[in-house]
Amino acid sequence: MSSETGTSEGGLTTPVSVTRAALRTPAFHWLTAGWVLTNVADSLLMLLLAVWVKDLTGSNAAAGITFALFGVPALAAPLLGHVADRVSRRRMLIVSYAIGAVTLLPLFAVRDAGQVWLIYLVTVVYSAMGYATAAAQSGILRDLLPDDALGPANGRFTMIDQALRVIMPVLGAAIYAATGMVPLIVTAMAGFAGAAGALAMLRLVETPPTPADQQQGMITELAAGFRHLARTRPLGVQSITLTVVFGALGLVNAIVFAILDAFGIPAAMLGPVMVAQGLAGAVGGALAPRIMRRIGRPQTIVLGVVAVVLGHLPLAGSILWLAIVGVGLLGFGITVAIVAFVTERQVRTPATLQGRVSSATNVLFNLPSVVFTAIGAGLLGVVDYRVLVIGSALAAAACLPMVIRSRQLTPQPVSVGDPSR
Repeated sequence: MSSETGTSEGGLTTPVSVTRAALRTPAFHWLTAGWVLTNVADSLLMLLLAVWVKDLTGSNAAAGITFALFGVPALAAPLLGHVADRVSRRRMLIVSYAIGAVTLLPLFAVRDAGQVWLIYLVTVVYSAMGYATAAAQSGILRDLLPDDALGPANGRFTMIDQALRVIMPVLGAAIYAATGMVPLIVTAMAGFAGAAGALAMLRLVETPPTPADQQQGMITELAAGFRHLARTRPLGVQSITLTVVFGALGLVNAIVFAILDAFGIPAAMLGPVMVAQGLAGAVGGALAPRIMRRIGRPQTIVLGVVAVVLGHLPLAGSILWLAIVGVGLLGFGITVAIVAFVTERQVRTPATLQGRVSSATNVLFNLPSVVFTAIGAGLLGVVDYRVLVIGSALAAAACLPMVIRSRQLTPQPVSVGDPSR
């Protein structure tokens, strides 16, 4: 009998049956359950917190600031990544999810525009827990799965994430319009608490941290993730490209309510409008592993960036259905590019460095987005939103030649050792 195999980027083959078996273990099922529950909470809150601010203040700029605040904790990401590489990542996930649930309690006190600062504060702390869980989960996946299972696992998680971003914002918008935010806050808290419980059931053997006598100074340790990205081909070029792309998308985050106004769509309908992005993202998550097997991870990133560039253009027009198609292209492009890059990063990063490299990635992808979201919110009063959309598209397009060349920079993945030392 011949065995069905899959091909890794380095040219080695692994039986598909082994990959599938790795995704069917109880440990991976508990990790997936935690992912589902925490994404239920995220999908309810990320859009509706901004909608809530918009309704309380009547200001597009104030709502745009909410999106910007989601990226502010990226400043602390290197420290969170350092912690993730020094402690049990499973326990770090449990604690982070528990803190996430408690963090939402102040939202029950919000009544009017004078208390929007509470929403802003909760947004920052709640977002910081997201950076902590991202750093911890990257290492858990590396310990739990063989290399060839990482792509399918990342695709599955992203598909779940995007599917929930289709379902939950629509459901959340309906509940918000009927009863307000309180039921949504309660549901989000229950999601975080349930995720903590699911991770408490997960059992795995974790890679021990680097021995204390081999560690270097704090600054050197915190910067190890950035050094690894810069020195490891093709991660450096891919990181720069996606940093620019996400910075450009920050402009779109800032002007999303202006775009809705231009099409005559009320702010509370942001969730339903984003269905196209969520559906396309779910499709991208489902297809990304197959695309990576067919054309390779670097080429999949190129495909994603092209889709992002094309997705911008209809947003500057006046035809609603084309704008929805554009939103779909954004969702598909972002998803396949991120799944491919995260898989590339995990495969080419030693287990002892996963937390810091994941955190370095989050800094690079989120801080420019925060900056440009804030800039976009400030420019809304003096610059037509269409100019900002086109500028965002041009910035993403400018990176294409660089990332296309990176397709040839694919040395063998690193599986042992720590290149930062």
